Amino acid sequence: MKDLKEIVARFDTKGEVAEITPLGNGLINDTYIVKTKGDDPDYVLQRINHNIFKDVDVLQENIEAVTKHIRKKLEKAGEEDIDRKVLTFIPVKDGEKTYYFDGDSYWRMMVFIPRAFTKEAVNPESSRNAGKAFGEFQAMLVDIDKELKESIPDFHNMEFRLKQLREAVAADPVGRVKEVQPLLDELEKRADEMCKAERLHREGKLPKRICHCDTKVNNMMFDENGEILCVIDLDTVMPSFIFSDYGDFLRTGANVVAEDDPNIDAVEFNMDIFRAFTEGYLESAKQFLTPLEIENLPYAAALFPYMQAVRFLTDYINGDVYYKIQYPEHNLVRTNNQFKLLRSVEENTPKMHEFIKEQLAK
Repeated sequence: MKDLKEIVARFDTKGEVAEITPLGNGLINDTYIVKTKGDDPDYVLQRINHNIFKDVDVLQENIEAVTKHIRKKLEKAGEEDIDRKVLTFIPVKDGEKTYYFDGDSYWRMMVFIPRAFTKEAVNPESSRNAGKAFGEFQAMLVDIDKELKESIPDFHNMEFRLKQLREAVAADPVGRVKEVQPLLDELEKRADEMCKAERLHREGKLPKRICHCDTKVNNMMFDENGEILCVIDLDTVMPSFIFSDYGDFLRTGANVVAEDDPNIDAVEFNMDIFRAFTEGYLESAKQFLTPLEIENLPYAAALFPYMQAVRFLTDYINGDVYYKIQYPEHNLVRTNNQFKLLRSVEENTPKMHEFIKEQLAK
């Protein structure tokens, strides 16, 4: 690897570098904290995984557009401490771009937010905070005047994911289709309903909005008093249905066990997490959501375990070429886990509609 100090020197930073050390445990990008001497700001240096984000121009243009728009909104609202409430990316020296290509890798830098931390625990309090934060994030971007592109094309496109599954079934490269036929039948039974977002969009009834598309509880920063500062990890910010942010959080946050827990009987949709996240989300997002979007929030909660079951099963049929596995049936266990979560969501759907109705009546 190239000398990290040489990489940092390519960016228009302030101060003299004191040390560079690894930061966090992210699975996608390599991240480092760059500490400077004296009172100058510290920075975060990242090597972008361009195997996943193949168009770094699009990736960074999306992020720059979003952070600049949020900054303007905060300034207009008279907010204080704005540099802690929105990420600040550093341009390269003698250039406008916010990334540097060293011949092998793409790098970017942002200002490190001092006295801020993330939380890992998923409980009703953190889920309510997450719902509020991601709803506010979407709300601030409703009127963004720049057209963003998909940083990962078809990332949450259900029609595309089913096409991949059907191609895998037709090819059956390692002879696994026969053993999973009952699962395939169950998924196909729901396929038409699960693709309704794309249909509604084509009919002009469902808008695409700027969404985060990776709504984990640890993608928020908090200040010393536990107040939300900002949403972070913006690589997947792109046009999508609001279902992406709503359903994706509940898929992981409201499953009472891990997505690969082999004890399928233990898989259950946690309604306390659903209620807390939904309460927070509607508090900040109902100002811009359409009645159709609100009506389909329970559909979003079902869509994401369904989509993930389709993706895990596709990989199992293809011979485990995408997701890392620890044992031969790992992807099949994941598929069964997500399908059981889907069934639990389906059982709770009437209660979900009732709760949303109560929240809107407040």
